[in-house]
This record gives sequence, structure tokens and C-alpha cells, in this order.
Amino acid sequence: MNSDTRIRDVVPLKQNGHFKDVIYVHQNETLKYVMSYGLGFRDFSQNLPQPLNHLLMIKHQFDHGSFNMNTMMEYTNKKDVSKLAGDNIYGYGDFCWIDFEEVDGLDQLGGQELAEILYMGHTKQSLHSPFYSKLNNRFVYLAHDDGWFNKTYYRYTDDFYSMLGSVISAKLLQQKGDKSLKRLLPSQKVTNLPPISKEVMYSLKEKIKEGAAISIEKAIKGRGNIKVPIWVMGDYMHMDTMFEDYKTRSAQPPYGYFVFDRKTKEWGLYIN
Repeated sequence: MNSDTRIRDVVPLKQNGHFKDVIYVHQNETLKYVMSYGLGFRDFSQNLPQPLNHLLMIKHQFDHGSFNMNTMMEYTNKKDVSKLAGDNIYGYGDFCWIDFEEVDGLDQLGGQELAEILYMGHTKQSLHSPFYSKLNNRFVYLAHDDGWFNKTYYRYTDDFYSMLGSVISAKLLQQKGDKSLKRLLPSQKVTNLPPISKEVMYSLKEKIKEGAAISIEKAIKGRGNIKVPIWVMGDYMHMDTMFEDYKTRSAQPPYGYFVFDRKTKEWGLYIN
């Protein structure tokens, strides 16, 4: 990863809005992780089906955590998660954590387990299973410039697809605004959109395993629906390259659309 290229290419994209308006996801089902672009910690934490509990902070710049003597690392309580979500996490650089159920679990971790956790924070890779019985963790979150390069391990695949379906709807509201949705759906007062169900999201699973870009910026407003286009992209490690390829591919017809129907108030997946 060339830092000069990253700084030159990524910051303008964020300033121009693309950073929030395109979501790229590539799932490695065997190793239980998802590579993503356009999904920051706020998106992630606010749209999970169950709220986060405690977080052991592997790499961070958050100033409001507690210190654990056994791990020699800081951790956040459940009540601190919303405060963390409001921080400028993108400015941290590396932002890595592993969730855990009880503080006592931190005191039970041995040297080998701590070494593996630190290794994940340093290399963004797991030596063994990233899920520890002593922590009962659901996730390992490994980000560089949060929202630009994220690698997240999911114990439960449902968490990923539920979160993603909720984030797409939330980003549509953030991008289009209520006034636009009211013009689109004049017969009802629109304050939110329902999340895309995990069942609909699962119907795109095979393409997400290849690598897919979901474009909020190119959403199409019809009289009775909203269409969010999807392009199959492939596997990327360098997100500046991914975005350049997305700009080329998005000039062509998409693979399909997530479509919200005004009458049924439901989402569906439609393939071209």
C-alpha cells in the first residue's frame, strides 16, 4: 500500500462525497471476513442487529477508555460506543478492535492469545481463528483510514447482511434527504426507509463473494420506487484502484438493482 497514492487519491474522494456514496464489499466466506470500502465505524455500530458490548482497543486514538493490566491495552464500555462513533475515527489512521462480553475475560487471556490479537492489529490478518471463547467476541474490526480500508471478521454471517441492508437505507436518507423522498413518495410522510431484509441481501451473496459495488450516488428515483444499482467488481486490496475501476464500470449497465417499491413498502433484488 503506497501511502502517497492513498493520501492523494482518497482524501479528494471523501471531500467530493464518493467516500460515503459508494459501498464496496467482498466476502471471504471460508475465512469469515469481509473487505469493505464506504462502511465506517459509525455505519457499522449503528446498524448491527444487536448493539456492541465492550471493545478491546488494539490500535486507536480514543481518549475515553479504561485500562486493563493483563492485556496492557485500553477498552471501552458499552456506554462509550456511541461516543466513539462520534469521534473522527478516519483521522486515527489505524483503528483496530475486538469486542468482548465480560471484562473478566480480558484477565483470562494468555500470552499466545494476546500475541495473536496484536498480530491482527499490526498485519490485518489472523494467524488462527479470530474468535476466542474467553472473549465470546462476534467481531474483529481492522481498519486503515476507517471507511476506506476495512477488514472485519464476523462470527455470524447474519450480522453482516443485516448490517449492510440497514446501512444502504440509512445512506439513502443521508444522501437524498427527506425532501427528495417526499417528492418521490408524495402520498406518505417519509422519515425513514425500511432496511433491506437480510433475506434480500443474501440473494446477492454469490456476487458479494466476488466483490460488489453498491452505488448510493447513482440511485434512480422513479415515480413509485427507488433503484440502487450494483456492479460486480472483483477482489481488491487497494481501494483507490477499486474506485478508479468503479468509475469506469459504472458507466456501463449494472448487474442489477436493489428496488424499494412504494406500494408494498418492501425491498427486492432485480437482476438485469
